[in-house]
Formats: sequence, structure tokens, C-alpha cells
Amino acid sequence: MAFRITGLQAAPFQALFGLSDEALAQLGACRVVADANPGYPDRIELTDAEPGQTLLLVNHTHLPNDGPYRSSHAIFVREGASQTFDNVDIVPQSLRVRTLSVRSFDEAGMMMDADLVQGTELEQLIDRLFDDPKAAYLHVHNAKRGCYACRVDRA
Repeated sequence: MAFRITGLQAAPFQALFGLSDEALAQLGACRVVADANPGYPDRIELTDAEPGQTLLLVNHTHLPNDGPYRSSHAIFVREGASQTFDNVDIVPQSLRVRTLSVRSFDEAGMMMDADLVQGTELEQLIDRLFDDPKAAYLHVHNAKRGCYACRVDRA
């Protein structure tokens, strides 16, 4: 089954790029400098930052519905990231190198199913979760720290 993976839109984060550390702290965010790759996955372009690049660590509401699964968590966005990852049947390397938690949701935002998978085997889990016709979309999270990574839709 064809699938579409999308990162976050850059626009909501662009006003944060270049703010002082003090201004970021007032907004509940902070700047970090990548010191390893992999290790700092950008949620816009779905790439890992290179050592020395700066990222913002922010809280992001990735499931904004009013139901019981409403959810937010810390994510990294690379300062200056502008090109939202949006591809059909392509899994970015930043997902391939991690253990992932993939959760399926129906149109009402209720969780239908979930499982863990190595990123190298993500396609098989996407297919299995989308075998359920009630599964409207999937959310992928990094399994170790629980951070939201991206959304998957049927293509």
C-alpha cells in the first residue's frame, strides 16, 4: 500500500529561529547544539542535525484533538529548517536508524492500534496498520524518548 510521510510545517517555528536564549526560555523552549549524528532529529525536514548545527527544543502538540489522546511532547526543530519532508513511499534515514513506536488513529482521533518496529522495517508495519480500513492516519514516535517524529497517511 502506498503511504505518504510528512514532517511538520516550518512556518509555526520560524518566529523562534534566531531568538535569544532568554526569549526562548520565556516561551518554554531552548536552543541546543548537536554534538552527534544521529542524535538530534529535526521534525521539519526529517533529517538528523550535523554536529555543530543548532536546534530548538520545543513542546509541540502533535495530536490537538479534544479527545483522550490529545498529546504534546518535546521535539527538535533545526534552526533554519524550511523544507517540509513530504514524500510517497520514501522513509527518511532519520527514521531508519531508530526504534519506532507507530500508532494508528481513526478519524475521531481514537487510537486503534500500536506497535514497535525497527526503522528498517517500517514499511511492513505501515502496511499492517493500514490494513484496518478504519485507520485514518499513523503517528510515528521515537520509541526510547517518546518524541513525535512524523505523520503517515495513505497515498
